[in-house]
Amino acid sequence: MNLHDWIDELCDVLDLDTDVDEGLILDLAKVVATNVERPAAPVSAYLLGLAAGQARASAEKTEALAGEVQALAERWDRPADTAGSDDDDIEEPEDLDLDFGEEMADLE
Repeated sequence: MNLHDWIDELCDVLDLDTDVDEGLILDLAKVVATNVERPAAPVSAYLLGLAAGQARASAEKTEALAGEVQALAERWDRPADTAGSDDDDIEEPEDLDLDFGEEMADLE
């Protein structure tokens, strides 16, 4: 199984009929992780997806939105003590007690 297979299966599970430009997303995640902080990468990709979906954006518009996110990340003002991408500085999230039982059942 590779990334493309995963994306195809995930789109099936989520009932999405769309082409995914994984290169665009991965490139964006790298820029955000490097210039902001690692946890910002998946959050940024998620928010980009929400914005693209809400706007019913074409591939070209989604690419333009990704460019705006990338530009923001590239000019992001990081404190001097976080100049590198040191994994030791990443805060681990608290354990969350999430129950998606009913919501997931609705997806079936």
